[in-house]
Amino acid sequence: MASITYDKACCVYPGADKLAVDSLDLGIEDGEFIVLVGPSGSGKSTALRMLAGLEEIDSGAIHIGGKSMVGVAPKDRDIAMVFQSYALYPHMTLYDNMAFGLRVRGEAKQEIDRRVRAAAASLDLESLLHRKPRQLSGGQMQRVALARALVKRPKVLLLDEPLGALDLKLRLQMQLELKRIQQDMKLPPGYKFQTLGGNKNMEESIGYATTALILAVLFIYMVLGSQFNS
Repeated sequence: MASITYDKACCVYPGADKLAVDSLDLGIEDGEFIVLVGPSGSGKSTALRMLAGLEEIDSGAIHIGGKSMVGVAPKDRDIAMVFQSYALYPHMTLYDNMAFGLRVRGEAKQEIDRRVRAAAASLDLESLLHRKPRQLSGGQMQRVALARALVKRPKVLLLDEPLGALDLKLRLQMQLELKRIQQDMKLPPGYKFQTLGGNKNMEESIGYATTALILAVLFIYMVLGSQFNS
């Protein structure tokens, strides 16, 4: 189990005349589902990528479980990330897409099979494991991307506008799925993970998050359901 802390974390892209993320202060406890909400360019994706180690922290710090992530490689952070574009391997079956990260990590074949099938059952993908991504709907591909992240049992799950490519009906369905997974997915005793996501849609975010933080350009100015002083 691990908490997440952004401590005055800043990021600026080379050649930019302003910060992409400016002095972000944020604490996330075990089991919370936080969504950063704001318009394009407000720093949502950058904040997630900083946590994942895909963007440099130019000043300040980010901690996971009390440990500073400055200088820690992405592969050593125990984080899984789900992208809007799904990022599935087109030549692999769903089973192999979900198992890929576990194989790279050297997990035992029996354990890989158990985790993949458990995640597939939880997300109603059992009958599709032999198919390839081109044979799936957008909602099914999104569930596969989510399952691939969950089988790794990360301490932190990052969702970068995971519903943005779906139509309204599928977005509403996946809102319920995300909430159910966070609350009900069968995981080992004592296992928890934090979920941090980015989204432009306030109504959608409230549908599945425990807390939504509104980003106005570069600054958080309100936390729904609690008080926050920037």
